[in-house]
Amino acid sequence: MKLINVFLIALRLGVTSFGGPIAHVGYFRQEYVARRGWLDDKAFNDLVALCQLLPGPTSSQLGIAIGTLRTGRIGGFLAWFGFTMPSALILIALAYGVAEVDDVANSEWLHGLKLAVVAVVGLAVWSMAGSLWTDRRRITIGIAAAVFLLVMPGAAWQIAVIVIGALAGVLLFRNSASGSGDNASDSSGSKTLALVILALFFVLLVTLPVIADATGREDIDVFENFYRSGSLVFGGGHVVLPLIQAETVGAGYVDNDQFVAGYGATQAVPGPLFTFASYLGAAMDEGIFGQKWIAGLVTLVAIYVPSFLLVWGVLPFWTRLSGSTRVRGAIAGSNAAVVGLLLAALYDPIWTGSVFKPEDFGLVIVLFGLLTIWKMPPWSVVIIAAAGGYALAFVSDLNFY
Repeated sequence: MKLINVFLIALRLGVTSFGGPIAHVGYFRQEYVARRGWLDDKAFNDLVALCQLLPGPTSSQLGIAIGTLRTGRIGGFLAWFGFTMPSALILIALAYGVAEVDDVANSEWLHGLKLAVVAVVGLAVWSMAGSLWTDRRRITIGIAAAVFLLVMPGAAWQIAVIVIGALAGVLLFRNSASGSGDNASDSSGSKTLALVILALFFVLLVTLPVIADATGREDIDVFENFYRSGSLVFGGGHVVLPLIQAETVGAGYVDNDQFVAGYGATQAVPGPLFTFASYLGAAMDEGIFGQKWIAGLVTLVAIYVPSFLLVWGVLPFWTRLSGSTRVRGAIAGSNAAVVGLLLAALYDPIWTGSVFKPEDFGLVIVLFGLLTIWKMPPWSVVIIAAAGGYALAFVSDLNFY
């Protein structure tokens, strides 16, 4: 009964949790701490800190961790499954629909969604800079990362920038990063098995690219691309955008209009932003996996496998890790670089591929204001943006100039 209970609670959260990872953490606290009493505030906050330190989607990893502590690894899987699958199934169905729409590239609603992406990612940059660029050293790391990536774009350079940011953080923040193991949560899992799981994470990260190159198989290449995206991105769903775009649009698996349409739709559904992967898989050529829905499930699994391996591998060691100033320094540096990465992506390809005239910029300002000043949820802003695309087309047809 405990396993069923874990699944049903996560499923309810999966169909009602709008608003992105920060909002999801609030929903989780209300459900698991205030309502159910599965954790106290201290233990919950410790798990949130762990998931923020790990690469991957914070809210999904938090659900996996809570489910694991409640009923073991099966419970962790069921907590993820219930929270994730509703939005994943919606997005796979949407990919089928987009494939049937004629001339989607020139549609007014798609142009509106592109401008919504500008506003949403702009807000993500604004919010993350406010919380992660807290001093001159962090700001310097972030700006240097942004400038470098504008000059040297590409997925490999993005990964390099994050790694260099982490190394800089170890050097610059090792004496200032605060943390103590006294307040950390620890799991009762086997540390030997946890080490095996962590080793598997790194083995897959290193060997999958080699296997993909050696075999030349597109299905392995796609799996590797999404696995790597889920393994190396700190900061949640918005930050994965530039990396996963390079691995899908840049590799020719989907076109940019399909990508933007799916990202805009992902803002309008509940659940984690990483389910965008299911849309991208289903939007690919059927020849890669045989069926679109199979491709959607494969890419969804691929981007989430690292989250399971990292959470299950790190939980037993969390007490010791949380007290390491080097670990916290590395995370501080990598997070500062991630904000720079997202800032560079906000300009290219997001801004350069969406804002072409003053009216476009005007709609972006309106959407950004709805998100920041009026605190409207992203799903409602996406709907307004789609309607705004038609309004811009109407204004253009009036031929004022």
